[in-house]
Parts: sequence; C-alpha cells; structure tokens
Amino acid sequence: MANRSAIRYGFLAIWLLVAIAALYLYFFHRAFLQTRLDTALSATAMAAGVLYLVLWSVRPFTLIPPTFLLFAAIPFFSPILLLSLTLVGIAISSSIFYWFSEVLHLDEAFERRYPEHIGRMKATLQRHELPIIIGWSFFLFLPTDVLCYVCGTLRIDFKKFLFGVVVGEGTVFGIYIFLGQYVIHLLPFGL
Repeated sequence: MANRSAIRYGFLAIWLLVAIAALYLYFFHRAFLQTRLDTALSATAMAAGVLYLVLWSVRPFTLIPPTFLLFAAIPFFSPILLLSLTLVGIAISSSIFYWFSEVLHLDEAFERRYPEHIGRMKATLQRHELPIIIGWSFFLFLPTDVLCYVCGTLRIDFKKFLFGVVVGEGTVFGIYIFLGQYVIHLLPFGL
C-alpha cells in the first residue's frame, strides 16, 4: 500500500512540475517560447511535427484546452498533415489521461467537486458507451479530459474509448483545420 502511495505522489509531483513549468514559460517567458517554436517550426516539417506531438503529449498534464494548440499550428502545417498529426495527438493525450487519471487519483477530486454530475455521467455512459464518447468528444464545450477520466475509472474498453474520442474530436478538429486554412487564404495580408 505504501508503494502505491509513493507512486501516486511521484506522478502527482511530475504532473505539478510539468504544469507549473508550462504555465511559467507561457506567462513569463513567452518571447523565449515563441522563439523556440519559430525555430523548430522553420527547421523541417518533421521536427515541427515531432514538436507538435510532444506538446500534445504534455497537454493533459497542464489541462490546457487542445484547441489553443491546434489554432496555433494551423498557419504552419498543410491541412492533411495537421489533421494526421492531430489525430495521433488526440490518441496520445487521451490515452495518457485515461491511464493516469486513476493513478493520480483525480477521481477523488472530480467526485468530491461534482458528485451528482459524475454519478449521472457514469450511469449514462455505462448504458450507451460509444455514442456518448463520440458525442461528448465532438462538442468541445464539454471537457473531454473529464470524459477520459470517467472512461478510465469505469474501465470502459480502451479500444472503444480511443475510437470514440478520435472520431469525435477528430471530426471537429478536422472542421477547424480546413475552415482555418480557408480563412487564412482569404486574408488580404496572408499568413
């Protein structure tokens, strides 16, 4: 039991360090971060793609909405490449949250704060798993990270969960990507 507690606190410490470091860089060293991103994005498409996937992978630890990262990447990638990278990023970040939410005991925090909502969501999710996962993931006004947590704690079939999240978020992000590219091409000053 003590070993599980040490692992839990270790993961929690790592999560807090990554979140604090990301927020610190974003708020206090934005120019440094932007310079590094510009350098990486101007290097090669492969390096930029790897950086994009790394940022998607650490995003669950910061609880920053994924749309910010997506909108920042639209001017730098072709739509098909960005959609492909985004689908892989969705799979990575959703998997991380699915597996780490129980280890970090985020269930205690969510269930203490939103007991009625989580209870209703669990009951509904157990009856209609895939349609709810796809629908919830599509409507980005609903936090997909909470869905990943609930699916992880309920031990919803991982393949079904991942398929639903990739279809739901992938569809809406695909719309954002192609609409964003269209808008960029319409701008008179061009990006």
